[in-house]
Amino acid sequence: MKKLHASGEDYLEAVLVLQKEKGMVRSVDVARHMGVSKPSVCHAVSTLKEGGFLTMDGDFFLRLTDVGREVAEQTYEKHCFFTRLLTEAGVDPKTAEQDACRMEHVISENSFRQLKQSMDKKE
Repeated sequence: MKKLHASGEDYLEAVLVLQKEKGMVRSVDVARHMGVSKPSVCHAVSTLKEGGFLTMDGDFFLRLTDVGREVAEQTYEKHCFFTRLLTEAGVDPKTAEQDACRMEHVISENSFRQLKQSMDKKE
């Protein structure tokens, strides 16, 4: 599996979130959700298709591949975890959301699992 940059993980996460909300997702939906231009989404979609992370059908609907879904779900799990952790610590929700988006990309999977397990024990 090809290693993704943070932006690629963000696009996959956006597709996952939008699929949960709407069912079917097109590039324009991703652009609106992320606040980026349609050409940016087209470039990202092309890269993610080449990497085997998503597909586009004849009606231009985006679908995550199994690998793409796995990456998206891991990224989304981290995002939700860090957002919750930061807001519970008193961080402003908007700042917590922005910081969580950065944190989700830099922490190793092993460190995240250990931290999550440690926090789950405390609850």
